[in-house]
This record gives sequence, C-alpha cells and structure tokens, in this order.
Amino acid sequence: MSSNALTRTVVSLTAVLGLAVGTVAAAGTSFAASQPAAKPAVSAQDVSVLAVNNLGLNTERAKNWQSCLNAWDFNAGTEDGQLGPNSWRAAQRMLNKWGYNAGTVDGIVGTKTITALQKFLNNVGENAGTPDGIAGPQTRAAFWNYNATGC
Repeated sequence: MSSNALTRTVVSLTAVLGLAVGTVAAAGTSFAASQPAAKPAVSAQDVSVLAVNNLGLNTERAKNWQSCLNAWDFNAGTEDGQLGPNSWRAAQRMLNKWGYNAGTVDGIVGTKTITALQKFLNNVGENAGTPDGIAGPQTRAAFWNYNATGC
C-alpha cells in the first residue's frame, strides 16, 4: 500500500470514528483546515454602547439630566431625552472630575458608572442606597427625583 493510500485510509477511518462518536467537528477537521469563524457585524459590547439607557427616566427628565450635563460643560450633546453613549460619556466625565470615580469614559453604563452615580445622588441629598453598582429601584427613584427639574 502506498503512503498516499495509507494516508487516505487513516483519514477516512478518523472521519468514520469521529462520526460514530457523534463529533462531526472531529470528522470535519480531519478533511480540511478549519475556516476562520465569521465575525459578527456588531459585537455585544457595541450594542450596549449604542443602546439608550434612561435608568427609568422619561424623556422630560432625561432632557433635564442632559441639560445639567451641558450646563456644567460636560457636552452631553443634543438634549433629546435619550440617554445614549454621548450622554453617559458626559456623565462619566462629570462623575470622574467631581471625584466619584466612574472609571473609563466609554459611554457604557456599567457597575463603576452606577456606583459613581449612586455616590453623587447620595451626596446631593437623594437616597440612592448603598453604592453597589446595581441600578435597582432605590437608585432609579433617586435618579428620577433628582431630575424632576433642571439643575
């Protein structure tokens, strides 16, 4: 038996064995090099960056928050009542500058941003509860109350 024929036989047996134990991937990889995985058009992180997160605020109160951020020169962009990445980057810049440590200015409303917001809300007299990075009902109520009017 030639070396080429032996190689084909081994590859065929590997494929059959792979199929027999239910691992189609093992059989497929014995025939050809694996293809690179297709990259999704938008990653989960990109989606969260693009998402609007009003943390329970209606449009009017979200506009109040954006108005305050703009009045304090943190550039939240258009006051449209949609707290998207521009608004949250402005909030993160504000929270960082004022010593609340929101972390990276990326427009993502993560635990550091929520913790910093909770500290800010508690400091201005709203009861956001223990700064734990969770935007629960108490934090949302404090954020709602704070944004009842402009700054």
